[in-house]
Parts: sequence; C-alpha cells; structure tokens
Amino acid sequence: MVDQAEVLSIDPRTGKVAEVVATESSPEEVAALCAAAAQAAPELERLGRAARVRMLRAMAAALEADRETIVGLADRETALGAQRLNGELTRTRYQFELFADAVEEGSYLEAVIDHPMDTPMGPRPDLRRMLMPLGPVAVFGAGNFPLAFSVPGGDTVAALAAGCPVVVKAHPGHPATSQRCFEVMAAAALEAGAPRGVLGLVHGQEAGALLVTDPRIKAVGFTGSLRGGRALFDLAAGRPDPIPFYGELGSVNPLVVTPRAADQRAGEIAEGIVGSFTMGQGQFCTKPGLVFLPEGESGEAVATAMAEAVSGRAAGTLLSQGIREGYLSRSAALSEATRVLAEGAAPGEDGWQAPVLLLATEARRLDAEVAEECFGPLTLVVTYQDEEELMRALSALPGSLTGTVLSARETEDATAQRAAARLRDFCGRVVFNGFPTGVAVSAAMTHGGPWPATTDPLHTSVGLTSIRRFLRPVTWQNAPQEVLPEELRDGFTGVPRRVDGRSGS
Repeated sequence: MVDQAEVLSIDPRTGKVAEVVATESSPEEVAALCAAAAQAAPELERLGRAARVRMLRAMAAALEADRETIVGLADRETALGAQRLNGELTRTRYQFELFADAVEEGSYLEAVIDHPMDTPMGPRPDLRRMLMPLGPVAVFGAGNFPLAFSVPGGDTVAALAAGCPVVVKAHPGHPATSQRCFEVMAAAALEAGAPRGVLGLVHGQEAGALLVTDPRIKAVGFTGSLRGGRALFDLAAGRPDPIPFYGELGSVNPLVVTPRAADQRAGEIAEGIVGSFTMGQGQFCTKPGLVFLPEGESGEAVATAMAEAVSGRAAGTLLSQGIREGYLSRSAALSEATRVLAEGAAPGEDGWQAPVLLLATEARRLDAEVAEECFGPLTLVVTYQDEEELMRALSALPGSLTGTVLSARETEDATAQRAAARLRDFCGRVVFNGFPTGVAVSAAMTHGGPWPATTDPLHTSVGLTSIRRFLRPVTWQNAPQEVLPEELRDGFTGVPRRVDGRSGS
C-alpha cells in the first residue's frame, strides 16, 4: 500500500508550514465520494426546487455564521488580507442567496409547452420541454479566490442550484480554508434536508485527475492555469463518454486608451490602471495585462505617471511558491523581449514576495509570445502610432475575459467605437471608462470568452446564467400528466413558461 502524502497549509508570508490539514485522497476515497454523489443526485431532484432553495440559503447562513474563522484561515493561507477576504465572503453569501431566489422563481428552467396543432408541416404532437440537471459535477477550486471560486464558489453554487451534487477538488494553496468551508457547508446541507453525498471534497493532484475520469461525474468546472486546465480538458474529452469541461484558463484582458482620453486625463488614467493591475498583487483573472497607449505627448504622460506610481510600490506577497517562481520566470523573459519602464521595491527575504513591474513595447513588435498572460503584478504598455496600427494589434490577440476602452468623455470618440467593436469579437465583456478587475454577480454578467480565456465561450462562470452549464434540455412528447415534471403539467403556475410561442402559463 502506498502512503498518502500529507496536505500542508503554508503561510505565504513566511513560507512555513502552519498545519497538516489532511492526507491526499486515495483512489478508493475518490470513488466512494463519486458514488455517494451519484446516489444523491436522484434524491436531490426528487426533493424539488423548494428543498434546493432551503439548502442554498442554509449554506449561505452557515458561511456567514463562521465568517471570523473562515476569513482568518483564508488570510493565513493566501495573504490577501482580511478586508479583501471579508468582501469576498460577502459576495459568496450573496451569490448563494441570489441563486436561491433564481431557483425559486424558476425561469432558468426554460419551460416550454407546445400543444398539439396543425402546422404547415403537418400535425404537431404535444411537446413539453425544460432543462434538467446533468448529474454529479466536479469542481476545481481556484487559488486566487479562496471563497468565490473554490469550495463555496460560483461553480459549486451554480451546480447545486441546478440540482447537481458536487465533488470539489480542494486547491493546494488553501487546503485548510477549503476543508473548513466544506465542513460548514456539508453540515448546513444535511440540516436543511439535503441527501448525504450532495457535497464532497478531495485533496491531491491525482485525486483531481480521477475525478475528471470517474464515469459518475457528468461535467467539470475549473478555474486555474492554462497548462493544468488543458491537461484536465484533454482527460474529459478522452473519456469513453466525453463530458463538458468548463475551464477558465488564461487571459491578457487588453485595455485601450484613446488619444482623446489621454489628452483629457492622463494622471487619472495612470492611477486607475496601476491600481487595477496591482490589485490582489496582480492575481486577478481580469487583470489588464496589455495597456495600449497612443504615441506622442499625451500617451507619454500616461506612461510616465504609471512609471512614477510603480516605482513607489512595495513588493507584495504572492499566493504560493509556484506562482512566485512562475511570475519571476515569466517576467524575466518578458523583460528581455521588451523594455523595463519601472520596477517597484525589491522583495524581502521572507515568504513569497515579488516586485511590481511595468514593461513597454511597440504595437508593431507585439507577437504571440509577448502577448501571453503573466500572472502577477506586471503589465505591458503597448504604444500605437495610429488607429490602423491599433486595430491590427488588437486583431492578433487571443481570446480574453475582458476588453476595456478608456475614451473621451462627453464627446464622440471614433477610435473608442472601433476598438470596442474589435474587442467584442474576442472578449466576453467590454468595459467602458472603468477597470475590469471587478466582476459583479448578476444576471447580465458574462465571465467567459474564446480560447484560451475559457474552453467554452458559449457560457459564463459568473452570474445567474452560469447555471445553464449544468443543465440539459429534455422534451416529453405526448406524455401523460403523471409522467411530466410538475413544472410542465397543465395548470401549473409556479414558474414562467412559454406556451404555444407566447409567454404565459
């Protein structure tokens, strides 16, 4: 028998082990959790929407009640700070409550009834359609959002709201936080009447691979690196029964400053950009990694103000040793391929600190290698001669989660309009006169984009429509009433429905 490795909780501020959380999950333990999730799935569906609403609200309340402990653990394991993590937990609690409201309201089911009638194609049978849960879902926690994209994160709440049991692979960067959140949520679910097996947790890289290939898992939600996500994506696609893999992988999130905007408010723009790309030590998936500035006096004013702000920045603590090593390696390679405009204070010797870095190049020199994401407190200024050069550079960029335009205010800005149209073609969200590092949880939010931002640009991992990833359409034809889900039976008024082409019930 092979000994299972210990799962260590490490303080990134010191680089020292804080505690042993668990041992890595064995293949037998992973299989048992997947079996329990598969057994829970039909029971969770049988209990209905009202039971899921109670479960989601109970989880939200339990996380709130344990706020002090959870935030303390998360800060010790990520060095993100109590203020940031309290805000993240508030967002997560709100997300559970928002999805509970959505499940209660019911329009996410997309219930449709087409009664029998004659059509130009001939007689039509009775057809009734709605979305149904896929089955057990594997979720991979993200390192940079221990409370919003992890055990209690967006993928988990969307899958549970859809009626899918979840088995989470804990992120090795915050295993104690993951374990605590799991225990709090699992206990709340059972107390609310949910079946055992509705939520599971595994630790270890091998356990994650086993989750993706277990035949009882029907979909995967992932937030993480391009390399790790691609490896798991290939596993999901290579199964005898390939399953959906919803991965958020890597994004450069271009930001365009138009000449008119630079003329109007160079200092304000510089301050906002530096604040955005250094937020959370540059460890946001929506960090603006490429900043397009016009050549000339106004663009130079923005770049100079950015350089001054960066030069005064203290080094920050990154999430893990691996992230720090990756950042130092990638930033060194980028520095050789471009030029250094400014560098923040040198890091100390304790923990996993890294300096802020501002680089620059010209649009005509921008290539695919330079335009790859660098995870950490670095951004690359790209200067453009004119609008046509800007459009050519944007046309060569990979898919991104966001694209931002800082334009002239209170006047028409043709460059902004053209840039926004181009960004729309390869970005999931186009931001005007703001910064992309904030992602609101709402029905209208899109947090996704073409490859390599995600593995599936048809969906979002934030907002109410993220539930659609874990549902599939089923149609009943000429079915008796007792066979139909209650949401499709005659006279039911509990959810919005489209009947014979018109909204109504």
